[in-house]
Amino acid sequence: MPHGFAPDRLTRVSDAIKAHYVDSGLIPGALTLIWRKGETAHLGLSGVSDLERKTLMREDTIFRIYSMTKPITSVALLMLMEDGKVALDDFVHRYIPGFEHLRVFAGGSLDSGFLSGPAAKPMKVVDLLRHTSGLAYGILARTNLDAAYAKLKIAEAGSVGGLPAMIAQLEQLPLEFSPGTAWNYSVATDVVGYLVEKISGQSFGAFLRERILTPLGMHDTDFHVPAEKQARLASCYYAKAGKLMLYDAGQKSIYATPPALESGGGGLAGTAGDYLRFCRMMLGGGALDGLRLLSPKTVELMTMNHLPGGKEMTELMPSTAAFNESGYSGVGFGLGVAVTTNLARAALPGTVGEYSWGGAAATYFFCDPKEDMAVVFMTQVLSMPDRVRLRRELRTLVYGAMTESFA
Repeated sequence: MPHGFAPDRLTRVSDAIKAHYVDSGLIPGALTLIWRKGETAHLGLSGVSDLERKTLMREDTIFRIYSMTKPITSVALLMLMEDGKVALDDFVHRYIPGFEHLRVFAGGSLDSGFLSGPAAKPMKVVDLLRHTSGLAYGILARTNLDAAYAKLKIAEAGSVGGLPAMIAQLEQLPLEFSPGTAWNYSVATDVVGYLVEKISGQSFGAFLRERILTPLGMHDTDFHVPAEKQARLASCYYAKAGKLMLYDAGQKSIYATPPALESGGGGLAGTAGDYLRFCRMMLGGGALDGLRLLSPKTVELMTMNHLPGGKEMTELMPSTAAFNESGYSGVGFGLGVAVTTNLARAALPGTVGEYSWGGAAATYFFCDPKEDMAVVFMTQVLSMPDRVRLRRELRTLVYGAMTESFA
């Protein structure tokens, strides 16, 4: 069988996504791209990229990849690590002096004033990459700190002053917990983007374009979508009361102009084909088409579980209500990606060592180095209640289509 898949079972991947999610109205459309052993094994397109215009989903449709920006940002910092300019065990205050004496939340709110106590230890660069920094996230709306981040618009694309202004805001707020003691999804990767900017001496966007996006041929990926490409930008929706409501129209998108803040945590838009090139570079041990971005050893380090004590995300979350793009057990976290550590606990077919992450609009990718396989899934729905179920079903369908394992 080509690529070690059964053709009829590959067809079943996209057929099931269409039947369960597109035809039911949970998402407007979907693109599923499967690459294995040097070739594209499957491209599935269904539904539309714009409900109002009834624009059919296309291979070159541009999507807001939101948090799938995070692995790219992490690679940028690891490239600077290989340049000898930063180390994982460096204290963050070496580069951001105002982070040296950050305190830990003990009560209160932004309006009433925060109560805080001393942190048990300073934040390290590795804490930013693995989300053990103690920082919060306004989009989660779970804690008083999340509420403060939302009110202050921390790390939002329209924030005046860009990344330096974001850092100045964070210096005035407490942490959720002492660094290294818990896992909490946060603006940490936006801070990584600031580190890239400060250490490289370039704007964050300029560094990404010069060192990653342009060399890899990711020509449709950037922090904004220029006029000549806007017809290809999908509209983004959000789920409310069982219906899809328009959030950001492709033809009148906020992505039409460059953002005030280039978000390393969620600011990029791009095509599935572009993101596949990033995945292929990772599967290639840091190289693609003769171009090397990282050493194989650095990629290996990036995709290990870095959580303290080898624990899983679900074991280190401060609350069962905390956000997790994986949403299930058996998964640890590396340097910018989730890493499968226990298949039985995950209750999914797959391979120990595969790595993944998703975006707020229900986009998703996973790479399986042992099977030499990458899967990129694109749609555009925020607050999708079945996001985790969709991703689990996608993984089950892809691995269920295999006739041969190379692991």
